[in-house]
Amino acid sequence: MAQESGDVPWLSPDERAAWLATAALIVKLPNALDAQLQADEGLSLFEYMALAVLSEQDDRSMQMSDLAAATSASLSRLSHGVKRLERQGYLTRERVPGAGRRTRAILTDEGYSKVVGAAPNHVRRVRELLIDAVSDQQLCQLREIGETVLAQVDDVPPGAGWGV
Repeated sequence: MAQESGDVPWLSPDERAAWLATAALIVKLPNALDAQLQADEGLSLFEYMALAVLSEQDDRSMQMSDLAAATSASLSRLSHGVKRLERQGYLTRERVPGAGRRTRAILTDEGYSKVVGAAPNHVRRVRELLIDAVSDQQLCQLREIGETVLAQVDDVPPGAGWGV
C-alpha cells in the first residue's frame, strides 16, 4: 500500500493499531450496552441516556434542543426516540411559551421509575466492560483522551463534559 495520499501521511503501524482499537471500541461498547438494556429493560442505550439526562434535571425536564445536545443526537433522532418513550408513558412533551417552535421533554414518574430501575444493571455492565477492566491510571488516561478528542470533535474545551 502506498505510504502517502497527496499531503496526508499514512498511519504508522502503532497509529493504525490505536485507531483500529478505538474504532472497534466506539462501535462495540455501545452495542454491548444497548444489548443489555434491550434485554433487561426494553430500552435502547440512546433512550436510556435521554431518560437519565432528564432524571438529573431539577424539574426533570429539558428543552428538546438541549436534550439533543446532551445525548449527542440530531433533533430528528431525538424526536423519534422521544415519540417512542412518550408512547410508553415515560415522558411527555409540551410547547415552550414564547416565540419560535420550542418544545420541552418532561420525564414522568413512570419514566423516572424506569430509569432508576434500569440503572443498577446498566452500571454493573459499564463496570464489567470498562471501569473494572482497566487500572485506575488507565481510566484517568481514558478520560483525558476522551476529553481531548471530544474537544476536537465538538470544538469544546477539555473537561467541559459530555454535552451535559
